[in-house]
Amino acid sequence: MVKGVSRRVIVIKSPDQHLFEEAIFIVKEDALQSGGVTGEDIIKQAQEVADRYVRCHLKKRLLPRLPAPAFAFLGAAVTALVWYLTQYL
Repeated sequence: MVKGVSRRVIVIKSPDQHLFEEAIFIVKEDALQSGGVTGEDIIKQAQEVADRYVRCHLKKRLLPRLPAPAFAFLGAAVTALVWYLTQYL
């Protein structure tokens, strides 16, 4: 069931759709009526929020993305090295 509620929304399209396609912001009813705030100000703030979100959630990884077989090989190599050092040293 859909009620007759109307909302003002801002849709920010992502320039790089690798992370997200678009961000949707719901604008408060009194944001434009209170004065001193323009539509451009609201869009600028929405873009800043989207940029901050992306920067926060894209921290550099300590380990690069390696395929699972590479991790299995590295694990086996480390295990063999530890086994060798405990047996012969």
